[in-house]
Amino acid sequence: MMVNTVRFALVVVGVFGWSMMLPSATQVGLSNKVLVFPYETDFSFVSLIPQKEMGLRAFTLCMRVATELPEDRQIILFAYRTADYDELNVWRESDGRVSFYMSGDGIFFHLPHITTFRTSLCLTWDSRTGLSAFWVDGKRSTYQVYKPGHSIRPKGSILLGQDPDKHLGGLEAGQSFVGEMADLNMWDFVLSRSMIQAWHYGHRVPKGNVFDWGTMEYELNGNVMVVDDD
Repeated sequence: MMVNTVRFALVVVGVFGWSMMLPSATQVGLSNKVLVFPYETDFSFVSLIPQKEMGLRAFTLCMRVATELPEDRQIILFAYRTADYDELNVWRESDGRVSFYMSGDGIFFHLPHITTFRTSLCLTWDSRTGLSAFWVDGKRSTYQVYKPGHSIRPKGSILLGQDPDKHLGGLEAGQSFVGEMADLNMWDFVLSRSMIQAWHYGHRVPKGNVFDWGTMEYELNGNVMVVDDD
């Protein structure tokens, strides 16, 4: 009897553990919700399905983030990868700087720290000039010129919470995001200063035509929670 009980317990644990690794069905819309990544793992992430192809020559990416992770801990904030390239990765580096990479060496910015209190973070880039900047709580960093003439390639995978070192693989717990993310939106053009500031203060702006938080399609993987944003 004891042997059968143990076997049953192992089966239940095995099935439960496997179910935690399986992605959820595709869901739509996160209005008034926040994504909570409660633990450091190498398997928890959110897959995003863009509303249009990610072949981009300009963009604005905005999100609201908070984390308790120490300032010397590297954190992936957004990862878009095709089969052979990290097309667009946004990081908080282990030295506290915030960076982004497009198919090669990245560019680094000294910004106010991301802390337990929610930060409004936007990133803009325009291929025509290469001008790029981060915006923190509606305030712009200095411009830097990065990869003028470059194009972001389509047909890749977009993840929140993990950095795939290959196409949906090679995940590392030490780079995972732990904390809260909300209100992620992306446009295929550079928003004006007034629009970015309006977004920061929660005013109405044009819906993101690549990602719109209220209507985006997404899949949960592992230990990620969707909770009311109160």
